[in-house]
Amino acid sequence: MDPVEQRPRRSQKSKAGPGLRARALGMLARRELSRLELARKLAQYSEDRDEIPALLDEFEQRGWLSDRRVMEQVTAYRRGRFGMRRIIHELRDKGIAEEVINAAMSALKDTEFDAARSVWRKKFGKPPQSATERARQLRFLQGRGFTMETALKITAENEFDESHAQ
Repeated sequence: MDPVEQRPRRSQKSKAGPGLRARALGMLARRELSRLELARKLAQYSEDRDEIPALLDEFEQRGWLSDRRVMEQVTAYRRGRFGMRRIIHELRDKGIAEEVINAAMSALKDTEFDAARSVWRKKFGKPPQSATERARQLRFLQGRGFTMETALKITAENEFDESHAQ
């Protein structure tokens, strides 16, 4: 018999090992998680799904679990590379409450133009030399989550002179 076949198989959803509380604390020690993210991760280790909300409530009361901290971390980390739309989409995917997202939107709106300009400079650094190149730059900025209005302002600020284009 093959030695690989003789080894006992370990279930991916093994209930043995650390308890649910210890797992949750370990996950939160590694990085900030939203309530929804932590609930999804803990679901695979819990036989009784009713114990998860109570544990999450306790963690929120103790200040160990905070959607506001997750929002602050995501916006700080993503702001240098992405626009407001993309950041908000990511926050919604993480299950962050709309009132927390709305609080972040005003700060994101205030820095949207500067962030777009910085991203544009890193990628292109020079004005578009043709309408095709301008369209490419617009698509890039929109793909990064910047609004069309912001993308148009950035490319217009660095507009090529059509009379000198070949």
